[in-house]
Amino acid sequence: MANHRDIDVSPSMLNELYHCPYTGAVTTRTATLDGFEEDESHTVAFMKDSLSSLNSYGYSPHPLRDYLVWIREFLGERPSPKPFIISITESSAERLSEMLVAIQQFRASNSTWRSRIAVEFNSSCPNIKDHPPPSYHLPSLKPYLDVFAKAFQDDSTLTIGLKLPPYIIATQFRDVIECISSYTLTDSGSPTNPIAYFTCTNTLGNSLAFADQTTPDAKMDMSRFAVPPGLGGLAGEAIHSLSLGNVYTFSRLLAESDDPAMREIVIIGAGGVTSPGAVQRMNRAGAKIVGCATLLGKEGVKAFEILSRNL
Repeated sequence: MANHRDIDVSPSMLNELYHCPYTGAVTTRTATLDGFEEDESHTVAFMKDSLSSLNSYGYSPHPLRDYLVWIREFLGERPSPKPFIISITESSAERLSEMLVAIQQFRASNSTWRSRIAVEFNSSCPNIKDHPPPSYHLPSLKPYLDVFAKAFQDDSTLTIGLKLPPYIIATQFRDVIECISSYTLTDSGSPTNPIAYFTCTNTLGNSLAFADQTTPDAKMDMSRFAVPPGLGGLAGEAIHSLSLGNVYTFSRLLAESDDPAMREIVIIGAGGVTSPGAVQRMNRAGAKIVGCATLLGKEGVKAFEILSRNL
């Protein structure tokens, strides 16, 4: 069971997640090259009446180099098959390329780590001022995909994932499929695509909740909104049906694709995975793996034991 999330992960929590017997992989909080400037306006609130949350987080304040140091320590402890998925993003394709170079150098430093380090491009965070999610505007997404395609051409052992936002219109799904399919390589005879998996979905942006809708928080007593900016990304049970619909639609379009490489892409289901029943629904919709954030925020690492019950 993988952990895909938007809430804060400290080094100590990474340690808990890595050693938890109920996780199959650990995805880091999204790193940038030099770290994201985080302040008190970046936070999360949990709803009173459902296992839902609203967050105003951006990316991790820790730069990529910190994550590489921590992961090196974990991987050096003792042999383990559990992989890390390093979530990354940047404001330009050039800076993203620098991050991939660093990750590839890290993977090359130990031959046993190549199969235990993957990357996921977070193309869908809705909370970055003046930087809308590129996955909602494919011409903005393509320069980043070009970088990943080049990295994959240079090293086809690199596993690359794409974290997508919630889509609501049929043409959006088809356009994403067509865009990703355009990167399929046929030089080797067997068609391959740089993208190994989609994570569906990130939070639903431009969402608003008032403070009286959420569980009490002393720091928020003076605010009328659940999170200081007012608007944030909605997660948990409130978006579960929408996330299931995204998983189902992408799963169907991938399976029906004329491009055999697209039919190899798998889906990680995220969005309202708060119970064993939700895990089963994600699987029925087409997800091969699931991840959670809101339940982890509420329960800590115990969340993954909860999700594994009766499965």
